[in-house]
Amino acid sequence: QVQLVESGGGLVQPGGSLRLSCAASGSFFSIKDMGWYRQAPGKERELVASITDGGSTEYGRFAKGRFIISRDNAKNTVSLQMNSLKPEDTAVYHCKAVTVPARGSWFEYDGWGQGTQVTVSS
Repeated sequence: QVQLVESGGGLVQPGGSLRLSCAASGSFFSIKDMGWYRQAPGKERELVASITDGGSTEYGRFAKGRFIISRDNAKNTVSLQMNSLKPEDTAVYHCKAVTVPARGSWFEYDGWGQGTQVTVSS
């Protein structure tokens, strides 16, 4: 089991910046992948950015050039720096972690945070 706690959401003006953080805790051996997904009312959940334990990253099209994802493997945390925010970035942002339950395990388990609200408005 993994528990994920997000922080850093809030209200920001268009063009502004926010930094989201997610801390993982619980019973697991390691985290292979951590990322951020967002969902606005009436819309499907979409990938914002993800990063593997090896540092490989993936960004949603809307995020490229504006958002930067990073992680600290030792602390089991992931951060998302969001710049040049737009009103369409308004959504609930959820942290996701793909965990390995034990050393050498072939199995992986997903965990989700409770979400943090990001609102971009004048």
